[in-house]
Order: sequence, then C-alpha cells, then structure tokens
Amino acid sequence: MKVFVYPGQGAQFVGMGKSMYDGFPRAKELFEQANEILGFRITDIMFSGTDEELKQTKVTQPALFLHSVILSKIWGKLFTPGMMAGHSLGEFSALTAANALSFEDGLLLVSHRADAMQKACESYPSTMAAVIGLPDETVESICSDIKDEIVVCANYNCPGQIVISGTMAGIEKACTLCTEAGAKRALKLRVGGAFHSPLMESARTELAKAINSTAFSKPLCPIYQNYSALPSIDAVTIKENLIEQLTAPVKWTQTIRNMIADGADHFVELGPGTVLQGLILKIDNSVTTESYQDKITND
Repeated sequence: MKVFVYPGQGAQFVGMGKSMYDGFPRAKELFEQANEILGFRITDIMFSGTDEELKQTKVTQPALFLHSVILSKIWGKLFTPGMMAGHSLGEFSALTAANALSFEDGLLLVSHRADAMQKACESYPSTMAAVIGLPDETVESICSDIKDEIVVCANYNCPGQIVISGTMAGIEKACTLCTEAGAKRALKLRVGGAFHSPLMESARTELAKAINSTAFSKPLCPIYQNYSALPSIDAVTIKENLIEQLTAPVKWTQTIRNMIADGADHFVELGPGTVLQGLILKIDNSVTTESYQDKITND
C-alpha cells in the first residue's frame, strides 16, 4: 500500500517551492492566496530570502506547510494515499492534503501554532538535543531521573535516535548523562525552545482555542497521529490529538511500525528534503521509499 508522509521543522531551505510556483498555475494561485492570508509575502522569503529569515518559527512552519500541501494539490490523480502521517508540523500538512482541513484553515492554524510556540519559547528559555546510539528506555530513564529540571523525550525518530526537550540546565545535564551512558552523540540542536515538552503548555492552551473553533472534516484516508501513533478519521479525535501534540512526544518510530503492520509498504515523502525517508528506512528497511520536492509530471 502506498502512503504519504510529510516533514516537520528543520527540512526547510531557501528556494523551496520556486519551481512549483513557476511551473504550475495552480501552485502559483495557492502561493499567492497564502501571501494574502498571512498578510506578508512569505513566498519572497521562501524563494529568495536568507537562511536566518527562513529559520524564524513564524516563517518556517507556514513555509513547510505550504510546500507540502501545494505539492500534494498539484499531484492530481497521482495522489492516491492509503494512509498518511506527518512529523510534528507535518501532521497539519497531512490533514490539509487529506481534505480534513481547508487550505485556508490549515494555514491559519499553522500560523497560530507558530506564533504560540514562539511566545512560549520567549517565556521559557529552553532547548532540545539529539541523542544518538542509546536504547529508548535508557534515554527515558535518564530524563526521568533528573528531578530538579524539566527534561523529556520529545521525538522518537527511529531506533537509536531520540530528541530530548527541556530547560537549558536540564538538557545540559541530560546530555552529560547520556554521553556517560554510552551515547555516540548527545548534541544540542539550534532550535528556539523545548518543543513537545511541558514547557509548551501555554502554546497548547492557545492553539486549543483555535483548533476547537475550526471546522474539521473526515479525511480521505486514515491519518496516523503523532500523539497516539494510531490511525484517526474521526474529527473529534483528530482535534484532541492535535492539541495534545504540542506538549507530548512525536511517536514517529511507533507510527511507522503501526502503518507497516497495517499494510504500508511504499512510503512517499512530499516536502523539502529526505529526512523522513531516511528515518523510515532505519525503522524498517524492508519497505520502499521515495521523496519529492516538486512535481514529477504535468498530468
């Protein structure tokens, strides 16, 4: 079964989406609609801005969403997913591509999410770190043993690769303990804050209001959600899981394993980069994967 997956923050690059904008009238129309909805020309930053401009959370998240969703929209008859999933922000891309959200509502929610997360980051100085080469259980134990700071597992990316999230001091302490426990690497990431941790609670509360006031429809196929790693087609469940996602870990390893158990064997990554393709093969190299950054046909 062919399934489609969507990347999250970190996959962006300057120039993303330009070939779609230039080559497909429908793509240009949607990009221009997005400029109007957002109130600034995000396309200028995406196509020819600086890396620093694109790295701003309020720009990065809508930019990734637009790239993935517009790419899905111009696939036409080729877009035939049996299941879908997205990593963190990518879950909003998946839901919009699956028609659970309208293009405008999806973009507005992503913009709300980015602004709320930025505020939370400014309120609580915090960060994240990638831990490579330790079993999940070891990293979980190290985080839970740190009592005086907030440190949690934020992304279960693939076996042997977990991202942890928390206060500055907590992450420093956890990185030291992970290295002492035999981690190949425990590397702090260049991010604005502790995503998918309790430190995002203010953002979760703010986003919940926006999600609960937005109309969701039944998606065209099951969406495997980060919070549960399980398929959802019910609008109420989808909303609840989206709200919880901000302060809960992204269960990507568990999601991919569940999708494979349910029949997925061909994963198509739609969006900038090939990050998810690499993670999926590390989770289970018996499946086939492919990635697309722009349209493959004019049909």
